[in-house]
Amino acid sequence: MEPIGSKPTDELIVLARNGSGNAFTALWDRHIGQLRGYIRGLVRNLNDVDVDDICSRSFEKAFRQIETFDSSRSQFATWLKTIARNTAFDILERESRVHPRGRIEYIDEGENVAGSLDIPSSNINPLDSIINDEITAEKEKHVSRLPAIYRDVAWKRLIDGLSYKEIAEELDLELNTVRTRLRRAKGLISKMAEETDEE
Repeated sequence: MEPIGSKPTDELIVLARNGSGNAFTALWDRHIGQLRGYIRGLVRNLNDVDVDDICSRSFEKAFRQIETFDSSRSQFATWLKTIARNTAFDILERESRVHPRGRIEYIDEGENVAGSLDIPSSNINPLDSIINDEITAEKEKHVSRLPAIYRDVAWKRLIDGLSYKEIAEELDLELNTVRTRLRRAKGLISKMAEETDEE
């Protein structure tokens, strides 16, 4: 019998959806190294314990949400990175309420420091959270209405948060094509938003 760890990723996902812990362990073994590297690159100055904690929580979330994974939208590794990125920022934000870290740095698609994020020590205003959720829902609605040629690029950048380079690799496009389509997509989204405001 073929060892479960040697099966293709898509087969492991099907098994994991059917409740196979061994399949998900195989997915862990296959992706944990890449995920650790991604978290270390995404957020500077994290120690190994923090990195492993984020990875463990991310895999737990992925296992619980495995039914929502859509292979037509992204690769499993990319989906996992999106969960890990959100988990990392959630943990840092939560911890900052008790132990303010001040500022974290994040990188752009060229692996350069693109900016920093001040983490407030005070609790998040619940109203701000509601507004942010509404903005995200509105953005998803507009992106889903884009013509197909722009929709995938826009979704991967504006919703999934992928870098230009990751989008180019996933969709097998030139980097300049990604930039051009994204620029056009943003223009169309702005127009949709204006039309919504006028209604």
